[in-house]
Amino acid sequence: MKDFDGKVVAITGAAHGIGRAIALGFAEQGAKLAIFDIDGDALDQTAQEARALGAEVFTLQGDFIKLETIVAAFSGTVDALGPVDVLVNNLGQTARGAMSPFSEAEHDTLDFVLDISLRAAVHCTREVVAGMKERGTGRIVSIASDSAFNGDLGCVDYAAAKSGVLGFTRGLAREIGPFGMTANAICPGPTNTRAMQAIPRDSFERARDAVPMKQICEPEDIANAVLFLASDKARYITGQTLLVNGGRVFH
Repeated sequence: MKDFDGKVVAITGAAHGIGRAIALGFAEQGAKLAIFDIDGDALDQTAQEARALGAEVFTLQGDFIKLETIVAAFSGTVDALGPVDVLVNNLGQTARGAMSPFSEAEHDTLDFVLDISLRAAVHCTREVVAGMKERGTGRIVSIASDSAFNGDLGCVDYAAAKSGVLGFTRGLAREIGPFGMTANAICPGPTNTRAMQAIPRDSFERARDAVPMKQICEPEDIANAVLFLASDKARYITGQTLLVNGGRVFH
């Protein structure tokens, strides 16, 4: 038996990087996957890799800032695979190319970062949590960021959104605990994803060297933590924040 045989696991932002690694980790452990992303071609590639590992996979390509996309994704999941047992709120990003000092930030950019990095997680969770309560089981794992603790320059909006994810997780854990459910958050540090690979080499090296372990986190490091918190091994862990960052920030 594998840890997630027959379990339905829904993952947002699953086409690349951390989300892709999480999806493949669950596929290896027997889960049925519902994976979502705005990048349809890359999402299909993740689905192909998961199916090659034996997973049954439902995909939905769409913009998860839009509530109608979120509702369609989870209703489609139930129809295709059954009720969601594990939700991984992985979606989120900084302003990237539009990053600026907060005093110069465009209001549309602020709204985008807050929507994709916090609001989407809240609404996705709302779509699954009532059914989990009825069944008396469920795991919510949300990907935040150690920027919530470190307050990285140029990322005021992102730090605010990811701090919101931590508060959301704690409040949710207290509400759903009596129903045998858990909610936890993981805070990655700089991770070897497309966004990190796109920055100038000297910036990449500075980020690496700021970590006591002198290594950049790999997506699989985050996936391993997610699988643990979603498993029965972590049944008595809830409302917690786990930093997976090589010691860049301590908590």
